[in-house]
Amino acid sequence: MKKQLTWRETLFIGMMLFGLFFGAGNLIFPVYLGQQAGHHVGAAIIGLLITGIGLPLLGVMGIGLSRSQGVFDLSSRVSRPFAYSFTILLYLTLGPLFVLPRLATTSFQIGLAPFTPTARQPLVLAVFSVGFFGLAWWLARNPGKLMTYIGKWLTPLFLILLGLLMLTAIVRPLGGLTATPQGHYVTAPLLQGFTEGYNTMDALASLAFGIVVIDNIRALGVSDPGQIAKDTVKAGTISVIMMGLIYSLLALMGTMSLGHFGRAANGGITLAQIAHYYFGTFGNILLALIVIVACLKTAIGLISAFGDTLHEMFPRLSYAGLIIFASLLPCLFANVGLTKLITYSTPILMLLYPLAIVLIALAVMPWLGHSRWLYNTSICLTMIPALFSGIIALPTTVHHQAWYRLVWSWNQRLPFAALGFGWVVPAVIGIIAGWTISQLASRSNG
Repeated sequence: MKKQLTWRETLFIGMMLFGLFFGAGNLIFPVYLGQQAGHHVGAAIIGLLITGIGLPLLGVMGIGLSRSQGVFDLSSRVSRPFAYSFTILLYLTLGPLFVLPRLATTSFQIGLAPFTPTARQPLVLAVFSVGFFGLAWWLARNPGKLMTYIGKWLTPLFLILLGLLMLTAIVRPLGGLTATPQGHYVTAPLLQGFTEGYNTMDALASLAFGIVVIDNIRALGVSDPGQIAKDTVKAGTISVIMMGLIYSLLALMGTMSLGHFGRAANGGITLAQIAHYYFGTFGNILLALIVIVACLKTAIGLISAFGDTLHEMFPRLSYAGLIIFASLLPCLFANVGLTKLITYSTPILMLLYPLAIVLIALAVMPWLGHSRWLYNTSICLTMIPALFSGIIALPTTVHHQAWYRLVWSWNQRLPFAALGFGWVVPAVIGIIAGWTISQLASRSNG
């Protein structure tokens, strides 16, 4: 067995991880941010990069530095029941119940719907989703090969296609960077960009994809846990540098597009306008390929991570069977009931996200130790505002209920709740209290 990855292998692992992260949402929202930020786009980009690439990097580093085998192993430091609950909810939500079906519908809506008559769109979506998930399943069958499929094939293809559009837009700009900012970007562009990066929820994806990175490093012959940790951190650094560069260029494209187009409801509309302006009908085809490839590589990674992690948790469930389940279910949901799924999945995401960030924070601060007191106290105090966030994100049909208004009023009393960070102060208190108790416990036992 070899001691470490070569620089070339590390590069391909990093490109694979970038490919797993960078789906259609990551493509669209920086363009929208650029349009809204106007001449404050520079500050907005800085805020975006702090959380948009900072949190995913910390997530990957957390898996590496803690020498965990994945999110289940990391969350087991709290307790086994918590680890099972957290991991299953995370992978179901990021997998077949929410993100996977959305990847197919987003690919279709941006990529193929413009070329499809309205009456035929349901049928074309059904055929497309079968082909999309069929191909994703086929390429996810061997998790050790994802570096080849995503890092060597799909990600370079995606970068070439996107690079053609971005390079053209930068060399022949539609306008300058002088547009008037809108909304919160007028007074607090950095904070608003920070919030937008936080809302991508890529920190959850970083925990989910940790096992994919580890599998591929092992498949290349590295077996030492310390070296796997180092190679994981190196690959994570490469991936977020790539993400940061592309985020910045897309945001600048969004701002410059105001020289020719008005502000759009979302970045997908703006991208379509930019592509058509420069390349005509070929531009629409180019954007379709960019979006489909972006979504496909993320889908492959999520299906593989779902199968890999749940097989580890429940060895009687085969990897082959789990990825079939993770491909068939979203294929169905992509065609029926996706809106309701999004409505009910969002509260789960809002519950999971603060817990994930606290786990990541503890993992990247190994000097705090790995005491049960530390992990349990931190998670318990974070759980309360996290539950508040999940409840507040429930569908509007329950907003008139007395219990909902009571929870909302409690949440508003938390510091930074208006910004969506009501969990931060309780989490910090939990970490400090947990560390203090763990130190006292170790001294009394010593």
